Amino acid sequence: MAGRIRTTLSSLAQNWSMTQKVYKTLPLEVGGIFLATFAVVFVPLYLWLNWLTGLILAFPLALLAATFWFSRRAMRAAYTQIDGQPGAAAAVIQSLRGGNWLVTPAVAVNKSQDIITRVVGKPGVVLVSEGPSSRVVPLLANERKRTARWLPEVPIYEIQVGNEEGQVPLMKLQKSLSKLPRNMRGGEVTEIRRRLDALGNAASAMPIPKGPMPTSARQVRRQR
Repeated sequence: MAGRIRTTLSSLAQNWSMTQKVYKTLPLEVGGIFLATFAVVFVPLYLWLNWLTGLILAFPLALLAATFWFSRRAMRAAYTQIDGQPGAAAAVIQSLRGGNWLVTPAVAVNKSQDIITRVVGKPGVVLVSEGPSSRVVPLLANERKRTARWLPEVPIYEIQVGNEEGQVPLMKLQKSLSKLPRNMRGGEVTEIRRRLDALGNAASAMPIPKGPMPTSARQVRRQR
């Protein structure tokens, strides 16, 4: 039990340190949210009922609000730290929970380290690119043709991750994946992955960004 508490506290400390590097005013933000929420809940209850009821209800609600704000900041900070690194999109998708995505990083790579990551899931096959649109469009087209030869009956989608017009920012990648239609069943997804394994990786040694991955608000609250 003591070891678990130490691990949780260590994880929270690391998340706090990482987030504060991006948001210098984090202590003021979290403290302000806590105090504001506490005051909004405590004062009316103190006036209408009694101070004990106000304290019992105000403290956990204020703590919840402050933790939620911290979790949102932690997610943004984590995305900011890995944004622009080769393999960032693959790292984000691999950190997702509940999507059952089968990720194969770097199925296509060019000399500029623009990357195509292949994702297999219930929508079918999703090709996720990282790099300027002018350079990744030919990569996507070639990989789409190569994939379609093996899986002519499977839907293939393309997502360009980046900050140019028409691209999807890294922070919104999960949302874009969740919007795709669910075309395949579980067994079909496994079969697709088995057939695509024969294609291999163009650069299997391509590193995935290290460091903290974006975590959900629920995970941060659970640690708290």
